[in-house]
Amino acid sequence: MKALVINCTLKRSPQPSNTYALAKVVADQLAAYGVDIDCVRAVDLDIKPGVTSDEGDGDAWPEVHEKLLTSEILIMASPTWLGRPSSVAQRVLERMDALMSETDGRVRPVAYNRVAGVVVTGNEDGAHHVISEISGALADLGYTIPGQAWTYWHLGPGAGPDYLDDERGHDWSHRTGRAMAANLYGVARALAATPLDAPPG
Repeated sequence: MKALVINCTLKRSPQPSNTYALAKVVADQLAAYGVDIDCVRAVDLDIKPGVTSDEGDGDAWPEVHEKLLTSEILIMASPTWLGRPSSVAQRVLERMDALMSETDGRVRPVAYNRVAGVVVTGNEDGAHHVISEISGALADLGYTIPGQAWTYWHLGPGAGPDYLDDERGHDWSHRTGRAMAANLYGVARALAATPLDAPPG
């Protein structure tokens, strides 16, 4: 089984990413179950604007698209900015819109029988809103969202320290992240054993 983490931080490598640091807690728990983990920092890639799976010369999205199609588990990780997902997360979701019109050999939407969850960091209020926006978009695409398939960390409302600079709240966020991983893995296994059929015409 494979999992893809798409880190939607605004920070380019090699800057430390608070969002990745929390997503790694979830990824490490999945790895303990034997899941192969791949991570993409979207801001490092030239992901063109658009809503297709390939926007032409120089577009880095086709490689990410291929990773999506070979992963049973997706973790979208985003910081909170002004109470909303990052602009990078929005760009990723817009490119994923193309999945709605793509089907597999059994005429099922390609996101069917795949699970997804959300990781959020930030020092302002709005984590639940970000989780809801991203989870709703992924469900629209056909992903299955297990119960409690999210974790977050913030010390809002208002400005404050970053996740990597303050240990407060880490125990809760990590415990919730490990539960998230268990739920993602359990539902992914269930879907592998009993896949969803193509929707009725």
